[in-house]
Amino acid sequence: MNTAERVDLVSRHTQEVVTEEELTELFEAGDPTAYIGYAPTGEMHIGHFTTMRKLADFLRAGIEVTVLIADLHAHLDDNKSPFDLLDARSAYYETAIEGMIEAAGADPEDVEFVRGTDFQLDEEYTLEMYRMAAETTIARSQRAASEVVRESESPNLGGLIYPLMQTLDVKALDADIAYGGVDQRGIYMLSREVLPDHGGESPVCVFAPLLSGLSGGKMSASDAASKVNLTDSPEEVEEKIGQAYCPAGEVEDNGVLEYLDHLVFPVLAVDDEPFVVTRPEEYGGDLTYDSYDEVEADFLSGELHPADLKPAVADAISTVIDPVRTRLEDEPELLAEAYPESYGGE
Repeated sequence: MNTAERVDLVSRHTQEVVTEEELTELFEAGDPTAYIGYAPTGEMHIGHFTTMRKLADFLRAGIEVTVLIADLHAHLDDNKSPFDLLDARSAYYETAIEGMIEAAGADPEDVEFVRGTDFQLDEEYTLEMYRMAAETTIARSQRAASEVVRESESPNLGGLIYPLMQTLDVKALDADIAYGGVDQRGIYMLSREVLPDHGGESPVCVFAPLLSGLSGGKMSASDAASKVNLTDSPEEVEEKIGQAYCPAGEVEDNGVLEYLDHLVFPVLAVDDEPFVVTRPEEYGGDLTYDSYDEVEADFLSGELHPADLKPAVADAISTVIDPVRTRLEDEPELLAEAYPESYGGE
């Protein structure tokens, strides 16, 4: 695989690469390293899967990948995870992420997992964080984290420390590439700006798009109808997709199409399988698609109706998450201990 092919593999299905020229230089120099961090807060869902699937592309491009389970971050962000649940939620996240990586066609054994508490309490890291805190204004820190950390008129100090620690994580994990959702952009632009003054290098940043919720608009953790959970049964997936916002001929804010584009087709491509829409012969018979663009073209023209599209997407999504669902169902104690209020754990 040449450099251009590796760059294309890493940059496809992303919203932005900062910068593609720097990414090319990394590949020309050898095999770079990348990391993505997840704060173990609420249950993981299909939105996480779309970013996690991208790690399979990173591995195929010859990148060394580290997944950070950012346990301390989960507590710093307005106590989204109580301190006494950090270990349980971190264990659940690691198992779920391993399942998603495997379901995307990669080997989770090729990914290194690290917890924030493995290194964020070290003396060198802590001293550097104090240095960075002394040099960063409150306004700059708030601006960097505005799309990530829960905001209020009187923010907790933890939310201001959050972006500084995330910046230092890049250095501590020796990552050439920082990968995350585009909501992380402000933090990683801070990283590119200040890391050279703190013994690190400006990372190449790869940003995944934030996909629409199934109920239209932004996906919400508090709106169960806006997302598919990794443990949803096939019937639950079918119901959620069936009720999803998907007006005929409209692409904007259409979560059904977005998940087809960013999750289903990339996973089907691993095994070179098509996407099939089953229709009665009286309505034209089955439709077979080898690319998302073909689906979108038929949807815009009216050839493909939402009533036919939705069941096919629901079936495909259910198939994609099935290995993850099975893995989690085989270890019910993970969810029970991580979310005792929802799953009846002690």
